[in-house]
Amino acid sequence: MVNKAIFVFLTGLFLLSSYDPAQASRKVNWGAINPALKGAVSVAKSANPDDETECLLCHKDYVRAFGRTKHAKAFVSKYGKRLGSACETCHGPMSKHLGGDTREQRKAAVVSFKSISPAKKNAICLQCHEKGPVMHWRGSSHEMSDVSCDTCHYVMKKRSKRRLFINDDSKKACFGCHRGKRAKIQRTSHMPLREGKIRCASCHNPHGSSGPSLLKRATINETCYQCHREKRGPMLFEHAPVRENCANCHDPHGSNFKQLLKRKAPYLCQQCHLGVFHVSDVYGGKALANRSRVIAGKGCVNCHSQIHGSNHPAGARFQR
Repeated sequence: MVNKAIFVFLTGLFLLSSYDPAQASRKVNWGAINPALKGAVSVAKSANPDDETECLLCHKDYVRAFGRTKHAKAFVSKYGKRLGSACETCHGPMSKHLGGDTREQRKAAVVSFKSISPAKKNAICLQCHEKGPVMHWRGSSHEMSDVSCDTCHYVMKKRSKRRLFINDDSKKACFGCHRGKRAKIQRTSHMPLREGKIRCASCHNPHGSSGPSLLKRATINETCYQCHREKRGPMLFEHAPVRENCANCHDPHGSNFKQLLKRKAPYLCQQCHLGVFHVSDVYGGKALANRSRVIAGKGCVNCHSQIHGSNHPAGARFQR
C-alpha cells in the first residue's frame, strides 16, 4: 500500500510538471497551414465593420447553407460573431483575401480544405473540439491513419440530423473505410445495426479511446456488459475464456453461425476442450452414426447450458 501511494504521488508530480497551460487554448498557426496568410489579420478586428459581411457578396449560397448548421448557430449565439467573420475560424484571417488585386491572389490567401493535409484540417477543428469525446484524438488510430474530420463530418451544409455527418445514416461514414465490417453485418447473425437499433458509436468512440479498438469502455467485456448485464457476474463458477474476452467465442460484427459464434458447436468448444471427459475426435462424417448418444445432437450446450458461468453449488461443469 505504501509503494502504491508513492507511485500515485510521483505520477501526479510528473503530470503537473508536464502540464502546459497554453495547450488549454491552442491557437492555429495560419502561416504554417498556408504561407500566404503570414501577416494576415482578422476582418473582425478591422476598422471597417462592413468587412465582416463581405463574404456574403461572393459566397452567398455557401454562407446561407452554413447558416442553417449547428456550427453557425453556435458562432452567433455563443460567440456573438456574424456569419461573415465566423468563416475566419476555419478559413483563416481574411485581410489578404479581401485585399487581393487578382482572383489568383484572393484564392491563394485563404485556407481551402480541398488542398491541405489531414493533419492541418484536424488542427483547425481542434481549436474548439479538444475536450469530452474528442480528448483522446491525438495519438488515436484514426489520427495515425491520416483520417481527417471532414472524412466523416460535413460543416458547410446540413446533410444529417446528428453531429454534422456526411450522410444521414451515420454508419455509412464508418463503412466508407471499414468495408469488412459492412460485409459482416449482412450475415445471418448480426448486431441490430442494419435495423438502426444501435450505431457504431454505441460501442466505439471514433475520436479516440483509452481502450482497445477505439472502444468506449476499457475492455471488450465491459463494452458487451452494457447490454448483456446478465453475463457480467460475478459467478460462483466462471468459464475462463468468457471472463477473459467475449470475442474468444463471438464475432460482435456478424457471423453465419447463431448467436454471433465464430464457429459452429461443437467445433468452437473443441478448440480448447480436446481431451476432457469426452471423446476428443472431431465429430463429423461417418463417426456421427456411432457417437450420436455421446454428442447429444452435436451441441455441447445441450448439457453445459450455463456456459457463461454458474452460481449453482453443483455448477462446476456449467450444467446447471
